[in-house]
Amino acid sequence: MTDINHRISKALVRRYGAHTLFVLEDLTGVRNRTERVRVQDRYETVCWSFYQLRQMITYKAILHEGKVIAVDPRYTSQARPKCEHTERANRDKKRHCFCCQKCGYRSNDDRIGAMNLQRIGIQYIAEVAV
Repeated sequence: MTDINHRISKALVRRYGAHTLFVLEDLTGVRNRTERVRVQDRYETVCWSFYQLRQMITYKAILHEGKVIAVDPRYTSQARPKCEHTERANRDKKRHCFCCQKCGYRSNDDRIGAMNLQRIGIQYIAEVAV
């Protein structure tokens, strides 16, 4: 996992270059919060070292004058980025589908999470610039 985390972090920082803001979910304690899984699925569910990946992205970003912020992961896949309507029913975890109960927008739930992280990053930059 260390080698994979190193490769991923290196590729991200190289791809996006200097002065990049990386917005990551703070997945501290994710293993304690995840739903119960079958024994045969346990390795895939709990083996990833999120903290180590975050640390590697952080130090490599700093070397390139970038920055990493870690944000609360709650609701990032349940909130519509545009109308900001947040509801548990917006997300179907089993099918990885998102459908806003307010405006009807549909997409992949992971894509919605990424869009929300981007929105948080834009807000962070606007606040820092003030």
